Amino acid sequence: MAIAAGVLAAVVAVGAGWGALGPGPAALPAGATTTTVVVGGGLGGVARALNAAGVIKGPLAFEGLAFVTGASRHLKAGEYDIPSRASLYRILSMIRRGAVVRHFVTIPEGLTSAAAADVLRRAPFLEGPVGLPPEGSLLPETYEVRRGEARSQVIARMSSAEDRLLERLWRDRALGLPYATPRQAVILASVVEKETALPRERPRIAAVFINRLRKGMRLESDPTVIYGLSGGVPLGRGLKASELASTSPYNSYRVSGLPPTPIANPGRAALEAALHPAKTDDLFFVADGSGGHAFASTFEAHRRNVAHWRIVEHDRSTRSGS
Repeated sequence: MAIAAGVLAAVVAVGAGWGALGPGPAALPAGATTTTVVVGGGLGGVARALNAAGVIKGPLAFEGLAFVTGASRHLKAGEYDIPSRASLYRILSMIRRGAVVRHFVTIPEGLTSAAAADVLRRAPFLEGPVGLPPEGSLLPETYEVRRGEARSQVIARMSSAEDRLLERLWRDRALGLPYATPRQAVILASVVEKETALPRERPRIAAVFINRLRKGMRLESDPTVIYGLSGGVPLGRGLKASELASTSPYNSYRVSGLPPTPIANPGRAALEAALHPAKTDDLFFVADGSGGHAFASTFEAHRRNVAHWRIVEHDRSTRSGS
């Protein structure tokens, strides 16, 4: 009886034409261009969801069209934006093709784990709590997610993505690097990430820090100090002398070696730079006034670069009237 009723509904829908190709109901609320529907549960579940959302005039016509066209065995669950007044045929075609709404979350390079958790917490299409992942354990990327996906599952995907990348990069790393573990490479990569936004500079910045580690010199990196002070939240000002003299384990002006943990989540390019640094004798770098840095292998050359930067800073301050 159920099959006969379905066939009859299909014949009526397809034969009469209005059920298959005619316009459907207007989107709700009035004036909207689409109605978002989450469908699933087989043909009956899909039809009931569409009917409850008001995008079809009744479930029987939809079920009949799906049955007679053979689409009933190929419907894909998911979230769909149904255009206002879409025909039954168009709606069925969308769900058969799996033309679902796509959601994305982006974790920028250099974001701390606390900030990354906030990105997920603010995503309204995700569900559930999100804990604080270990610093440096996530791979910054744009991830496609599903409506209703657990935030904890997204965090797990981001962590697995970094693990897979790091495994490959560690296996193919350059010889003679001063790291005992992949985690140490992540720590240095996070410092490189925070020191420059220019992709071309990352291998050279990494080389400076690696050369300093090899010589037993301190890293002397401002971002590590800032992380110790604020957890990576920008201070909005320069560091104070008292802060540079602090006893924080992240104060790389006072503490030798790497910081105890990463100071952010480094991106792919920074990780590659830390494991394949440039071949250079540079030991110093300072801003050059153009958005990049001037590098030097001797302290004397570095002093000249610093003097140039001070002139640039003074000129900018004079022009701004401050």
